[in-house]
Amino acid sequence: MEGRSKPFTGLAWTTGQSLCPKGHNIIVATVEGASANFLKGFNQKSALYLTCSTESTSENIEQVITDVIMLNEKSPLPVGYAFIGEYIDPKITVPKKKRLCMKLTPIHTAESAVAELKLTVKNKSLGAPYTRLGDMSGLALWCKKVPVTSPKPTPKPRNITTGVRGLSLDSNSPAQPVKNEVPAPKLSRGSSITEHPIYESNVYGISAVDGIPFTIHPMFESRIAAHSIISPSLHDLRIKTLADIENEYNYGFVVERTACTR
Repeated sequence: MEGRSKPFTGLAWTTGQSLCPKGHNIIVATVEGASANFLKGFNQKSALYLTCSTESTSENIEQVITDVIMLNEKSPLPVGYAFIGEYIDPKITVPKKKRLCMKLTPIHTAESAVAELKLTVKNKSLGAPYTRLGDMSGLALWCKKVPVTSPKPTPKPRNITTGVRGLSLDSNSPAQPVKNEVPAPKLSRGSSITEHPIYESNVYGISAVDGIPFTIHPMFESRIAAHSIISPSLHDLRIKTLADIENEYNYGFVVERTACTR
């Protein structure tokens, strides 16, 4: 147990290596080197050991043990706690007078976690940074907690097709071919590109392309500038408003009616 700094993810009872859960380590001895069997006694052939588990990498951890307590037989189980698991021989019974409980917490919300357990004889004292949990079957149980550092989620790399990367405004980004490129939408005769599913509106009245800013690619700016010369015949072009059109219509109607009355 020496040098352990990774937070515990599991704690259980077991009667031997054959029944020990996968990924767990058995605490077989006390600090003094004595047997850590909780069923020690005269002519006692059975065994009961504590086991603990950790993950090899912090990225795989979802929950950690943030607290371990020892309850008396009649004490109620606190909210958020659970009795540790039992991987034991059917003929063996875990002592009920005192029971070990643990609290599992998501690693992203945990501030500290149990990272080490030590067993000593009843009158042995370890001191800081270890905390005494209590005595059970003549053995004292101690735990050590460490701060928890939540692993930062790593974003998955996005695959950008060669065609899309070629239209990028960043000239320093090299084009990287992608094996499985998404094919362009095929249009049937009489249909338009706006009929593609990405342009369809949902129940909120928006489509997948709404909100995307429109920018002219630099390679097309020179062409637009060359064709942006206004023809001389369009200089006197006047844009009429709806009010202008209505006034002209009313004026023509009055003139025509006056001519008819004459």
